[in-house]
Amino acid sequence: MTRVIITGLIACAMTGAIGYLLLPVLRALKAGQSIREVGPTWHNSKAGTPMMGGLMFILAAVLCLAFSIPAMNDYSVFYVLGLGLCFGLVGFLDDFFKAKFKRNLGLTSIQKALLQMAVTALYLYLLYLQGTLQSSIYIPFLNRSFDIPLMLYIFFAMFVMVGCVNAVNLTDGVDGLCGSVTVPVMVFFTAAAVMMRKLELALLPACLAGGLIAYLFYNWHPAKVFMGDTGSLFLGGIVCGLAFALNMPLVLIMVGLVYIVETVSVLLQVGYFKATHGKRLFKMAPIHHHFEMCGWKEVKIVIVFSAVSAAMCLLAWFSISGLR
Repeated sequence: MTRVIITGLIACAMTGAIGYLLLPVLRALKAGQSIREVGPTWHNSKAGTPMMGGLMFILAAVLCLAFSIPAMNDYSVFYVLGLGLCFGLVGFLDDFFKAKFKRNLGLTSIQKALLQMAVTALYLYLLYLQGTLQSSIYIPFLNRSFDIPLMLYIFFAMFVMVGCVNAVNLTDGVDGLCGSVTVPVMVFFTAAAVMMRKLELALLPACLAGGLIAYLFYNWHPAKVFMGDTGSLFLGGIVCGLAFALNMPLVLIMVGLVYIVETVSVLLQVGYFKATHGKRLFKMAPIHHHFEMCGWKEVKIVIVFSAVSAAMCLLAWFSISGLR
């Protein structure tokens, strides 16, 4: 456990140092964010804020794990890291096209979806080849696992992973929101992996918990840098990858509640808009923008949403108590 904590602290320091060096480079490259025309008008002042800040905690996590290799007995953590990096690469392409063409939209929705499904399918196939793909699902609170047919499990896993990645991406819409909401999620997975004696796997969420804390010094309102799709898709891949690596995908319902609510708010908004021929259920979706339109300050939104995330992670911890 001491090793896990020290690794998290080192990742925090490394993220801060990388951010100090990276931020001037992003500014020089003019890799700035374009703001949606339909978004809150007060977000226009954020135009030009550097993107791809997610590289800070991504590089720190990769370096920390690389330095830890000599002391490792199990290298399965690199499957999860690889999954996150592949999703992060999809996000990087999206950010690159946004910056290159100075527009809010990079890759098309179809391009993103196809790339994300390809990444997920490749990840599951590699697990299958290694013989580590389990077709059982752990039920929180009941402390029981149920076996399901392998093909059904694969379709379930693909649906959950792609959905989770995009849900985390939707949460990155207010200064500090995605990072703050994800810190308790990473703390939960660190504690869960330690409890299950998967110490090498615990290193990754520990690195990201520390890295995100340092990143928030740059991303807290008013943000000096945004993580971009590079960071948010990477985080989404890590969140779902850890859930499946620990064989507890259903725990995402609790630890990822904020992500889920953000996604559901968009689906409800679109469905209601089409059903009523132009009426809106929320003032704006995702739901964090609805609260902005209601007069909430960005800092208040971040604090409330992060508190909900922390409370749900605590509930999730009690739900897996049977694994101790």
